[in-house]
Amino acid sequence: MNAIITVVGADKVGIIARVSALLAGKNINIEDISQTVLSGNFVMMMMVSLSASAEPLAEIKEELAQLGKTLDVSISIMHERVFSAMHRI
Repeated sequence: MNAIITVVGADKVGIIARVSALLAGKNINIEDISQTVLSGNFVMMMMVSLSASAEPLAEIKEELAQLGKTLDVSISIMHERVFSAMHRI
């Protein structure tokens, strides 16, 4: 199963490292990543594979949200199909 993770907030050192470390600890592979900084705002999207992870999506979602609070950014995750349906023109 693939999912999309989005991270949005003020740019600071360590955002990618902390998110990547959490994912690696849960055996979640980053399949694709895009990030940019626009006027001091950090924006990142990741496509991740959850197939090797034993953790339920709801638990991962909660842990990412908690990490987001720690980093003072917004982190969300959703199933790839849901994301695609929401962003279809």
